Amino acid sequence: METFEAYLALLDRRTPKLKEHIMGRSSLKMVLLASIVLAGNSTFAQEIADTLYTGGPILTINDDQPTAEAVAVKDGRILAVGALADLVEHQGDATEIFDLDGRTMVPGFVDSHGHVVFGGLQALSANLLSPPDGEVTDIASLQATLSKWVEDNAEVVDQVNMIIGFGYDNAQLAELRHPTRQDLDAVSADVPIMIVHQSGHIGVANSKALELAGVTAASESPPGGVIRRDANGEPNGVLEEYAFFGVLAPMLGGLGEAGLEAFTRAGAELWASFGYTTAQEGRASPEVVEVVKKVAAEDGLPVDFVIFPDVLEAPDYIAANVSQEYVNGARVGGCKLTIDGSPQGFTALRDRPYYDPVGDYPPGYSGYSAITMEQAQKAVNFCYENGIQIITHSNGEGASDMLIAVLETAQQKYGDPGNRPVLVHGQFLREDQVDAFQRLGVFPSLFPMHTFYWGDWHRDHTVGPVNAENISPTGWVRQRGMMFGSHHDAPVAFPDSMRILSATVTRRTRSGDILGPHQRVDVLTALKAMTIWPAWQHFEEDDKGSIEVGKIADFVLLSDDPTVIDPETLADLRVMATVKDDKVVYEAPAGIREGRLRPALFPRDPHMAHEFLHAMYDAMGGHSH
Repeated sequence: METFEAYLALLDRRTPKLKEHIMGRSSLKMVLLASIVLAGNSTFAQEIADTLYTGGPILTINDDQPTAEAVAVKDGRILAVGALADLVEHQGDATEIFDLDGRTMVPGFVDSHGHVVFGGLQALSANLLSPPDGEVTDIASLQATLSKWVEDNAEVVDQVNMIIGFGYDNAQLAELRHPTRQDLDAVSADVPIMIVHQSGHIGVANSKALELAGVTAASESPPGGVIRRDANGEPNGVLEEYAFFGVLAPMLGGLGEAGLEAFTRAGAELWASFGYTTAQEGRASPEVVEVVKKVAAEDGLPVDFVIFPDVLEAPDYIAANVSQEYVNGARVGGCKLTIDGSPQGFTALRDRPYYDPVGDYPPGYSGYSAITMEQAQKAVNFCYENGIQIITHSNGEGASDMLIAVLETAQQKYGDPGNRPVLVHGQFLREDQVDAFQRLGVFPSLFPMHTFYWGDWHRDHTVGPVNAENISPTGWVRQRGMMFGSHHDAPVAFPDSMRILSATVTRRTRSGDILGPHQRVDVLTALKAMTIWPAWQHFEEDDKGSIEVGKIADFVLLSDDPTVIDPETLADLRVMATVKDDKVVYEAPAGIREGRLRPALFPRDPHMAHEFLHAMYDAMGGHSH
């Protein structure tokens, strides 16, 4: 006890705040005493920390030191990790003690794939998601939700002459069909309406929006897209892939820079609220990149942005701007290529017919590619020739066959430039394709959250009960010793990190079925797929993804320890705080901290959507329509 008292006397002289904190918590006092007995007295080091994190479980995601009692941080970097008694030497009078208060600290989540700017649209439009993330269950409730949103934003909707909703899912509607222009005309026949399917690959326009876009019975479907029609040959409002993008882009383009700035800010805050300290914008135009840079320079971003412009649209821009260095928290990471569409929307390219597609599809229908093989080869060759990372959207087996072929050709021609190519999604993979991706050095960024949202749909309609067992095959990947990323693809699904964790571990569907138990992984593996492995994917494993000395102080505080709770309750965990560069960028509201509420699915600031609509109004010159 003499050693303990001497140690406390030393603390009293050098770090009275820490002594007060320790003496006020009996558990910390016992830890300190035990550490002194085991390790003996130690001298104080010269480096004094800015912050000491302690008081709860710390999961480092570092196999050499899986857990810790405390983390010391200086100048935004981790100074020391280990036992509390060992880290006391880094304390000074100005050191802030960050009391975890029993909460579990893990590394900041690294977004393996998402669309953070477009996610701002999700955060600021009418919420058309189905339970548990929204309240839309049929066409009538969709119409009611839109009408209520218009009522709540009536003044500005009248000014900007536009209504946008996000997240409807025909697979979750009682009618098991997409809404039509007539369904949306019932909400408004005078104001253009566009609602976006949860996949982000399909949209529905009302008659006024189709009129303004110039889509008529005489319009032909564009390459890589479909204008759906009624029995009379008239557009029914449903637009697939490039037909949808061709109508949506001009609508959003009319919002101007101010609208995109609002998307960027809202998306960044949304990602931070789910524990992401690094966000990905997985398909952007140069205009979007420049807006992100502007927001980052003027306001700063709460999280880092890694942006991948579309390689088919902007190869020269990518080559001129790609960088491993962040400027004000933003950088261009490489190229994005999209080969096919949405598996749940039946637009992904399969190698066989869909099992039981719901809709007007011809016999033997197997989806379609969004681009040609020549376009894919040219894009991949460009990235390999210039040593630029390429991330490729490929959902169906047929699309992955295309990707494997063009990667093999590029590697034969250019060798391996060390550009860490990424497969994005890979929903329907054959096992031989996993072997091919391993041989080609491809990092799989998979989407196991699909098992929750659309697992039942895949089992019953897209691939059937046998092949549905192997969607998002994380088990096959780990059998081969491969790393993988587990992503949300927001706004396709909500960027709910705990839903990702749950789905990767349990693979439980909405109905309660377990889809492919052999493809499940343990909690620690799932956490690696959200932290250190996507950090490697982004060439940032030396700075992010684990709590180790020298790395950036990016942390997430969770309501409980995911490694000790029942895996079936992982989705109920809550993000209590997000720390970026040793600064708190998100803290859960009281209701979430007390366990009474789930995190808000749309902006925490109730005025944000209203301000966004005003930004649209200003961007359009302040003119009523």
